[in-house]
Amino acid sequence: MRIRSLAWLSTLAVVWTLCSQAGLARAVTAEDLKPKPGEAVATFAGGCFWCTEADFEKAPGVTRVFSGFSGGTEVNPTYKDNSAGKTSHLESVQVFFDPGKVSYKDLVEYFWRHIDPTDPDGQFVDRGKQYRSAIFYHDEQQRRIAEESKKRLADSGVFKDKPIVTEIRAYEIFYPAEEYHQQYSIKNPLRYRYYRFGSGRDQFVKQVWGEQHATAGAEPVPPPKPFVKPSPEELKKKLTPMQFDVTQLGGTESPFKNDYWDNKKPGIYVDIVSGEPLFSSLDKYESGTGWPSFTKPLEPGNIIERHSKTLLFADRVEVRSKFADSHLGDVFMDGPPPTGLRYCLDSAALRFIPREELEKEGYGKYANLFK
Repeated sequence: MRIRSLAWLSTLAVVWTLCSQAGLARAVTAEDLKPKPGEAVATFAGGCFWCTEADFEKAPGVTRVFSGFSGGTEVNPTYKDNSAGKTSHLESVQVFFDPGKVSYKDLVEYFWRHIDPTDPDGQFVDRGKQYRSAIFYHDEQQRRIAEESKKRLADSGVFKDKPIVTEIRAYEIFYPAEEYHQQYSIKNPLRYRYYRFGSGRDQFVKQVWGEQHATAGAEPVPPPKPFVKPSPEELKKKLTPMQFDVTQLGGTESPFKNDYWDNKKPGIYVDIVSGEPLFSSLDKYESGTGWPSFTKPLEPGNIIERHSKTLLFADRVEVRSKFADSHLGDVFMDGPPPTGLRYCLDSAALRFIPREELEKEGYGKYANLFK
């Protein structure tokens, strides 16, 4: 167990208590549920909305996500009634996204990779009609995309002979859940992680999809030069002892005594072994932990997240690189908006490419980010 995880747990306990007492959040309003300029909207039911909301919040191009209820006839349902099966609604999420950054088709594909579409009676540990999966289409184009995607999934054989039972239904209305359910994974990270791990959702998804479920529409971006991972012996010659220990053995360097924890220069961070692009200074922030911290990856397709059970039944999420399979650090759910994530990395796993050297180093495609 990494020392920084223990500090994180202590911090979260304090934050959790303060937020509970302060009443900082507000209820979702009708205005919140209107698309802003440049936004499109999609609605999905994937079982527990805490999990479905948290999953979509990580998708590139998604701007906002709300938890609530859809598909039923009752007006303004409550969580208490719906969770008891007393309404005809499904636990759902309203997803707002930038279609210039992620397509509706990508979001549907992402949805399949975070649920069990063969379960007719709920999702994972949550049983009952209120937890069934569904896609609510907002127009004819969304209906066509969803139907075609469902057929491709059925024909793919991923689930073998099991039928895909996720319903595709016309959207009618969405009722937001009570305020304390919104961004639950961020406001109550310990409870959420305990619930999520115990639900079996991530274990199922990993068993079916492997690491393919990581990000919506995110394709791996290779290093600028062809890469074949060197042997351990070659890496020991190429890397410093600390770089080898971190990237190959999963070690951790000391906080506040590493190269990039306080680096404020504009540029990108790449894998020390492969050179694959990973993170940007635009998403870097001062977390106070003594390690370089980011709210999101520059190239999500190059980030692999591996879950494992650790102290207090928490679900540790290790971060590794796609091409080099280097250990990079861990991701925690105590970061700032808009993602609520903290990618806590080891400087020893990274190489920093300053803005002025991007073209020379083969990363010219990212130069426009810093203009």
